[in-house]
Amino acid sequence: MGLCLNSEENYDGAFEYLSKAADLDDVEAHYQLSIMYQKGNGVEKDEQMEAYHLEVAAIAGHPKARHNLGCIEGDNGRQQRASKHLIISASLGDDLSLDELKIEYATGRGHVSKEDEAPRLLWPR
Repeated sequence: MGLCLNSEENYDGAFEYLSKAADLDDVEAHYQLSIMYQKGNGVEKDEQMEAYHLEVAAIAGHPKARHNLGCIEGDNGRQQRASKHLIISASLGDDLSLDELKIEYATGRGHVSKEDEAPRLLWPR
């Protein structure tokens, strides 16, 4: 219900339903709340609340939440942490993370090396 309300731009209703679902440990609800806090949809923009909901969703195995945490770490200059998040996200099937890792590996930026899981992820057999 919260996702439908969010897509209809009924942000107050979406926030109410998603908050209740997050209280019940719904992983997707945590991810959607992080997006609401990131964009300020129905709530005031809040980087700490965005990060909190991303972390909860990422720990529970949400690949896009893990990818977004990697982006935040990269934006904050913590490339090694960013790369680790991207590796985890790619291993969970997130194509955007895989593409970013390919760029990091090819250009030598970031912290993706042959010793990492990158070769297995980037060039599966």
